[in-house]
Amino acid sequence: MRTAEMDWRAIEDWVRHDDRAVLPLGSTEQHAGLSLATDAILAERVAAEAAEPLGIPVFPVMPFGLTPYFSAFPGTVTLRLATYAALIRDMLDSLKRSGFRRILIVNGHGGNQPAALLAQEWMMDNPDARVRFHNWWQAPLTRAAVMAVEPVAGHASWIENFPWTRLPGAETPAKAKPMADVDHMHTVPPFEAREALGDGNFGGLYRRSDEEMMGIWNVAVAETRALLEGW
Repeated sequence: MRTAEMDWRAIEDWVRHDDRAVLPLGSTEQHAGLSLATDAILAERVAAEAAEPLGIPVFPVMPFGLTPYFSAFPGTVTLRLATYAALIRDMLDSLKRSGFRRILIVNGHGGNQPAALLAQEWMMDNPDARVRFHNWWQAPLTRAAVMAVEPVAGHASWIENFPWTRLPGAETPAKAKPMADVDHMHTVPPFEAREALGDGNFGGLYRRSDEEMMGIWNVAVAETRALLEGW
């Protein structure tokens, strides 16, 4: 259940019998013709759909993350690593004070990977709590479902093109884009990364059928839910 639909009394009642919570992490960054909030939208939605049948509280997604390589694209918001580390720790501290001891972080942005190490560090100081870090789109079953549809899938390509990340009126190129040299992109300043990427898509088709996308989405939701159920 989204905490946006709860008050503090509902949280207090929940932690009397269950100490699980979900914290989605996202990003606000360029996604070619898709929403700037794509990573945040997907992380929060997969978390909410996974937790809904279990009644587990899902906190609002953290909409900003680590994305310095896209900072030359207008609309991208990136945090410094020290800022992000402090935010992750403060959020985990706050959840623990509320009574949560098992926290599933559902991450929607590859650049947020340092949060996994931050969670490990936090548990070192909080041995009575547990944190699981879940890159929902890279989890084994979800990744296998993606590969079964199309092995070529990059940032801002079809793999992130869901009905809820599309923008009204935005046209989708019909042809696949050649894959960018992503390793090189991470070694140059942001303005050079923008020049190399053009519209921002890393490569591959821009869109696949909604039927194929929903098949992948259902796997991702079930795989995320299994982590909560198995705790």
